Amino acid sequence: METTIGIDIGGANTKVASADGKVSEIHYLPLWKDSALPNLLADIRERIKPDRVGVVMTGELADCFESKIQGIRFICEAVDCAFPERGSDAGRNDANGGNAGGSEVYYLNNRCKFVDRDDASLAAANWAASAGLIAQDYDCVFVDVGSTTTDIIPIAGGFAHASWTDFERLQRDELVYSGVLRTNVATLLDRVDRVAPDGSGCRISSELFAITADVYRVLGMIEDADYTCETPDHAGTTVEDSMRRLARVVCADMDELRKHFVYEIADQVREAQVLEIGRAIDAVLKRNRLDHIIGTGIGEFLIRDAVEGIGSVPCSFISDMYGTDISKVFPAYAVARLVESG
Repeated sequence: METTIGIDIGGANTKVASADGKVSEIHYLPLWKDSALPNLLADIRERIKPDRVGVVMTGELADCFESKIQGIRFICEAVDCAFPERGSDAGRNDANGGNAGGSEVYYLNNRCKFVDRDDASLAAANWAASAGLIAQDYDCVFVDVGSTTTDIIPIAGGFAHASWTDFERLQRDELVYSGVLRTNVATLLDRVDRVAPDGSGCRISSELFAITADVYRVLGMIEDADYTCETPDHAGTTVEDSMRRLARVVCADMDELRKHFVYEIADQVREAQVLEIGRAIDAVLKRNRLDHIIGTGIGEFLIRDAVEGIGSVPCSFISDMYGTDISKVFPAYAVARLVESG
């Protein structure tokens, strides 16, 4: 049997899934820090030996690139080198144990169409893969809460009705730069100006002392294994480590604070994030006159809380349809499925 995989290449994470759902992988690979993407892709080819590869990306926005098109070209070159075409010399003469027949590579753009490499419309197109698959069966607002961002995509009549670029989607509440792992806590607390432990107000520092992964680690909403990004202080990912980082947000050490104070800080961050995401979801629902939400991503639990805050809107989850592992890598899975369906 032939194997089809999808690869979602982000600025921080590269995700891989097979069309049959048997492969589901997340690799933390910050593009702005190194150029190890070619090595990772080569390893994927060695292990999985896919016949067809669907690719979506958001990593072109990483600030190691002078422009998005430069990032697109870097990513496409890395993919094409790792997955030589069928019939090419590299595909026929693979000395490293890969698929000797080569692989067919398909790039999906932000209109949910397969296009040639180096096309500017490939930028920030991973949401289009997810929406394209969901649109085959549902009218809804599709919400994907990832490590860094939240996509909020209106779908009706078999098509996504979102703006095509991130710049436009930011203007229309269809993209919220807020995620469950990598978001700076200070950017969320800045919305409320102060945290209020024990009924008193306390200003917060604007340094990168803690991230949302620390919040949800302290609140017990993610496990150590879910903390798949770099920590702000390059230390551990235990609850104690996360509490120490959260204490720094108010310029304190743990011996200066009571533990419940840190839990209050974490809960106030969660409330601010839930409110922000909920308001954006509500705006997209009303603008598009839709009444159903489908949620996915490592932050599904945030979607549940956000939906509760905006009223009784029916909500379904990809984890219930395809499993939790697929929910975490849904754009990769979706582009693999779209490649298979032609």
